[in-house]
Amino acid sequence: MLTVLAGLGLGLSLIVAIGAQNVFVLRQGIRREHVLAVVAICALSDAALIIAGVAGLGFVIAAAPWLVVVARWAGALFLLSYGVLAARRAWRGGEELEVGSADAAASAPRGSSATLTRTRLAPVVLTTLALTWLNPHVYLDTVLMLGSIAATHGAERWLFAAGAIAASILWFTALGFGARHLGRWLRTPRSWRILDAIIAVVMIALAISLVVPVLGG
Repeated sequence: MLTVLAGLGLGLSLIVAIGAQNVFVLRQGIRREHVLAVVAICALSDAALIIAGVAGLGFVIAAAPWLVVVARWAGALFLLSYGVLAARRAWRGGEELEVGSADAAASAPRGSSATLTRTRLAPVVLTTLALTWLNPHVYLDTVLMLGSIAATHGAERWLFAAGAIAASILWFTALGFGARHLGRWLRTPRSWRILDAIIAVVMIALAISLVVPVLGG
């Protein structure tokens, strides 16, 4: 049990941070749009990476650091693109209509005419996969760090991994499905544009932080 709790605590400490993936999950939760799919992809991806790290894939990444460099540049390009799109939404506005529709659809009785403007599932799935698998920090945190620390637990390393996987499931579930309660503060055009502006700043800042070490080195 102590080994499971150790994995749970370390997993939460690595996952609960402001990052591109968490920001996207939060936004989808507020929009109440494909939340289950987004949460499932994030949690299952973390589980796969944690298992890979405990199984020894971290040694492969350590031996081929160019893999992390490729992921770093690809992730920076994607984050920059997403940040520009968020900035464009913040400048143009209009997202408040979707939030209002979401609230109306959630509160309307069955059979009513309330509708919700939704993005198709495929783009949301692809964005979630990109934000997860093109982030080099994911490999450093889950594969290398968690894998290395799990190895110190010897025969109980898989219990440690189970705790870390449980942390990922708990966090993304709470973030995705809990975010819908923030919708009440996003009923106006201004509030939603502020949210998109914050998302744009975070995404672009993360993109810059990914390539600065490479340029500086």
